Amino acid sequence: MNSAQQLSNPEANHSELVALLPRADIHVFCETQETGQVVQRASADRRMSRAHVTIQLGGIPAAVQVYQTQPTPNVLVVETHLGREELFRELGRLAEVCQPSTKVVIIGHVNDVVLYRELIRQGISEYMVAPVTPHIFMEALAALFNDPKAAPLGRVISFVGAKGGVGSSTIAHNVGWALSQRQNIDTIITDLDLAFGTAALNFNQDGGGGIVDALGQPDRVDSTLIDRMMTKVGDKLSLLNGPGGVDRDYSIESHAVETILNVVRQSSPAIVVDVPNMWAPWIKYTLINSDEIFITATPELPALRNAKNLIDMLKAARPNDKPPKLVLNQVGVPKRPEISPADFAKAVGLTPVAVIPYDPQSFGLAQSNGQMVFEVAQKSKAAEILAELARSLGAAPAPVAASKAAKGSLLSKLPFMGKKSS
Repeated sequence: MNSAQQLSNPEANHSELVALLPRADIHVFCETQETGQVVQRASADRRMSRAHVTIQLGGIPAAVQVYQTQPTPNVLVVETHLGREELFRELGRLAEVCQPSTKVVIIGHVNDVVLYRELIRQGISEYMVAPVTPHIFMEALAALFNDPKAAPLGRVISFVGAKGGVGSSTIAHNVGWALSQRQNIDTIITDLDLAFGTAALNFNQDGGGGIVDALGQPDRVDSTLIDRMMTKVGDKLSLLNGPGGVDRDYSIESHAVETILNVVRQSSPAIVVDVPNMWAPWIKYTLINSDEIFITATPELPALRNAKNLIDMLKAARPNDKPPKLVLNQVGVPKRPEISPADFAKAVGLTPVAVIPYDPQSFGLAQSNGQMVFEVAQKSKAAEILAELARSLGAAPAPVAASKAAKGSLLSKLPFMGKKSS
């Protein structure tokens, strides 16, 4: 959502995706404690982890005073209550101490489309109407670094099991297949279980294993290398998976996973990540930095405990994101004591988005044939539920462009303002 939309409709829905901000110095001069608190919440967000944010009170006058003796940052955000004439007068003072390369963002309290258009025409990068939310604030900053020619940023959709054997991988693969075949969305399934991953088996493909080399040398990873590593399963579906063997040890770093997923998400609208049931820093990083998270659990006490721990951790680590989604699988196993979906939801604080019945015949046949459940049991309840999950993902808001290049410099177009030289 741009600010013109915000001005005409402050309640307009914004995109759910915000690009990871690059390493940049961002200085914010607020006039109200409320705005300062919003910026503080945003600065702690996962998408701003590489940026360095400094927050001060005082608005434009404080910024003018500070930058008389020090260079301006990559991005300068100022809050103001001023109207049009007074605002342009204060911006003239700011331009005298502002370097041409600095991008200036204004948080204003005047809801005026004409003012917005005049500010943008004069070279201001963005004008937001207070009150802003952390998501709107981050979205505006990320837009400063967008390349208009870049492909839209793909969504990373991670699936993880609350414990082993709950069927998380099977669900991930079926949802990925349905996204590509039923929703006609280019999809890449990335299997991060290097030793025991089942993506290749479930799609009746030879295990490529190229992702291991990429994880070991992340500095060499680019779109060309990733394309060579992937296995095409159809016109709209590709696999990126490990070798599926225990003949070597694997040491994975969080930054390597970050590099690969950042490249992959520039190649496809949907990236389904099959996250193994284990715990390590890179697993935690992958989940926290996903756009959507599905936790699969069976209606048993160990799965309930683990699911609750994961849900609580992710909610705390991602305060500006939607909570993870819960899938209850293998419900109704004969003679097995089970926790009801209602009791499970109450205990973990999350209502399941899907309750998949126990169906060993359909899933067993699909696994034996290297096919999806849609192909062997199209009319089954499980296929219907998984198709609905894919439909819900396919109907998500359009993503924003990937963060690559910068817009024109801030204040550089103001013809009547003097500017501080670099």
